[in-house]
Amino acid sequence: MHATFDITVDPGRALVRIVMAGFFEPQDVARFVAARDLAHRRLTCAPNQHVTLVDIRDMAIQSQDIVARFQAVLGAPATRSRRIAFVVGASLARKQIVRAAEGRGARFFLDPAEAEAWLMQPDTADIAA
Repeated sequence: MHATFDITVDPGRALVRIVMAGFFEPQDVARFVAARDLAHRRLTCAPNQHVTLVDIRDMAIQSQDIVARFQAVLGAPATRSRRIAFVVGASLARKQIVRAAEGRGARFFLDPAEAEAWLMQPDTADIAA
């Protein structure tokens, strides 16, 4: 399955929604980053104050090179979100994103509604967690 992605922005809620599927090649990661950067320009919040919901339930197992590339994307300070939640399936792709998102404070969910609810909680909720 070829790589596909869809990125939508809700500026009023400072929410970026991303759906990713398939097997990514280096050029797909580059296309994704360019589209993500363009989507971020639609945000009206201060830099790094947005939240991101990433649905990867239909993402295939990726090569180690691609996992490393996504790890770099997730770690880039200029585009880092205040909170990031991943909606995952029960596959090896879940293990890959857990590794790629290490150190980001990301949370992982099976239900998109639960992921979005966590993203939209006030920051004080993180203190109790």
